[in-house]
Amino acid sequence: MSQKADLYAQDLSEAVWLAAPGSPVEDRIEIAELGDGAMALRNPADPLGAIQRYTAEEWQAFIRGVQDGEFDR
Repeated sequence: MSQKADLYAQDLSEAVWLAAPGSPVEDRIEIAELGDGAMALRNPADPLGAIQRYTAEEWQAFIRGVQDGEFDR
């Protein structure tokens, strides 16, 4: 099974979801560690909805993009 398929096969019912404090639920996202640097991301306003899962490499690429201002308007 591929690394990505392994992430999507994980049961997240016991995941610990974290969000930035102080923002309204409809304006934030939550993340959860999946182990080995992999992460999951969801919309807390729809906790049973779609959950995106990222390998450690994908997550680090995202973090670098944020730090480099790739998503600034």
